[in-house]
Amino acid sequence: MPDQTPAQPETHDFEGDYRPAQDAPIDPANPRIVAVDAAYLMKLTDTLNTTLDLQTLLNRTSELVRALIQYRIFAIFLLNDRTHDLRMRFQIGHSAQASRIRIPIGKGIVGQVALTRQPILVNDVTQDQRYISANPEVRSELAVPLIAKNRLIGVLDLESELEGYFRPEHLHTLTLTASRIAQAIENARLYARVSRQAQTLEVLNEISIELASILDLDPLLERVGQLLRRLIDYQMFSIMLLDERGDTLITRYAWRFGYSHAPMRRIPINSGIVGAAVREWRPINVPDVNKDTRYLPMNPETRSELVVPLFYKGRTIGVLDLEHTRPNFFNEEHERMLTTLAAQVAIAIENARLYQAVKRQEHQLELDMSMAREVQLRLLPSTPPAHGNAELAVRFLPARTIGGDLYDFVDYGPGRTAIVLGDVSGKAAPAALFAALASGIMRSAAVQQPEPAKMLAQLNSALQERKVESQYVTMLFALWNDENRILQVANSGAVQPIFCRAGEAVTVRAEGFPLGLFPDVQYEELSVSTQPGDVVIFISDGILDAENELEEMYGDERLSALLCGLRSRPAQEIADAVLADVTRFQGAHERFDDETIIVLRVM
Repeated sequence: MPDQTPAQPETHDFEGDYRPAQDAPIDPANPRIVAVDAAYLMKLTDTLNTTLDLQTLLNRTSELVRALIQYRIFAIFLLNDRTHDLRMRFQIGHSAQASRIRIPIGKGIVGQVALTRQPILVNDVTQDQRYISANPEVRSELAVPLIAKNRLIGVLDLESELEGYFRPEHLHTLTLTASRIAQAIENARLYARVSRQAQTLEVLNEISIELASILDLDPLLERVGQLLRRLIDYQMFSIMLLDERGDTLITRYAWRFGYSHAPMRRIPINSGIVGAAVREWRPINVPDVNKDTRYLPMNPETRSELVVPLFYKGRTIGVLDLEHTRPNFFNEEHERMLTTLAAQVAIAIENARLYQAVKRQEHQLELDMSMAREVQLRLLPSTPPAHGNAELAVRFLPARTIGGDLYDFVDYGPGRTAIVLGDVSGKAAPAALFAALASGIMRSAAVQQPEPAKMLAQLNSALQERKVESQYVTMLFALWNDENRILQVANSGAVQPIFCRAGEAVTVRAEGFPLGLFPDVQYEELSVSTQPGDVVIFISDGILDAENELEEMYGDERLSALLCGLRSRPAQEIADAVLADVTRFQGAHERFDDETIIVLRVM
């Protein structure tokens, strides 16, 4: 048996502060004990309070106790408030197996001290039935409760391989120092909890920010599982979402022992622990699933389970389900963290679902717009009609998938063609639909071959009967007579045509109110006599109003100069050249309006 002969009093440095004097009082009954005085207790308190790191504090406690009692086997047990048992948090001289022992309150000498809150000194543990044999060589034991603010936090335990090694003076000494040790330990644990909470809040904030940036549901659920491991060291995890009817939970993501997998489990909400969390609108923490009849044996290794419902705008949308192979693994802190995170996860899931719905709607809208563009292009004439004394060309470039500009060439009998260019207020689908309405009415009226001014008056009356709030049409209606080369022009608020002859450009000053705004409107009509070499261009306002990066407008002067320089070219080349020049002018500036050009070149 190891020699445990009491050592002579020695000088011991507590962080360089306390050294018993050479003439420090010695207990005459036992020379191994330095008498504990008020000065020592104050120095002990100061030494303990120099650190808030729990592990450092426990190690320092062992040194302080050794300065009073020359022990060989030492342990500090701390109480687990959740499981109500004592766990060895620090030890010297114990085996690795002994250090893993958990002692229930009331069991063993340590458990009895915790139960009664009274110190116990046992001179021969082989004669005490309460002793739990962890080391067959141990013969005597001294255990003292650690109490802070009238609350038990643990037990300080010393053991010796000699019978009767500990004396009442040892018990008295430890009892005097235990309260200070207990308070220092409690302060360190409180500091550790506050630090963990601060770290947890920081991690939760980082997780919330990251989750808010993920808008695809499957990657989001996978990332939730990855980020959650920064907070809780779970072994199995799944996210289950309620179906549309709200009566069945469906697994959308699962993680098990380091690998993700997604078995499509469907659990009615009237069964299982996950169903109970949905029905009861609260987290459920099961210490041992083998003792809970609600548990559905999905993973045979599971012993403890924590389920937290996901709430969004007053309704449950699913659950977070964590499992572990160890009983009593999940605690109240885990519940608080997961409940806080669940609120952010629920919002992120709903945002992802909304984003997916919007993406589906956008995809469908793109299909619809593509179909609408196809319909619109089919409503527009593919090629202009041919004439002996004139050449016609057209270019149309919508600002969006479909546009509000409309153009048409209407047959008015041999050698006569109506040239139509209109612009509907607004953009995209509403403008295109209104343009189709105006075009249909115009085509129906064209059967009677009214003159341009009368045509606009009839269109205005028809749109007044079918009035749509804030919708109107500007339209240029011109009638070309190929036999006499005369162009009749009427205008309802559209851009006035530009007429170029012999290098000089003039504007055809036809004016009028837009169609659909006012009732009983009469329109003027102008006749233009042309001759070979003349060029007339009809344009929508998207050409003149086109802007460059300096917010300068293309304008009619630039257009007139360009047109006269191109008058000898074929009509289609003129249209292409004008549109190309507008595009160069705009540069990188976004096109904001439809651009339509119709060229009439007289031959």
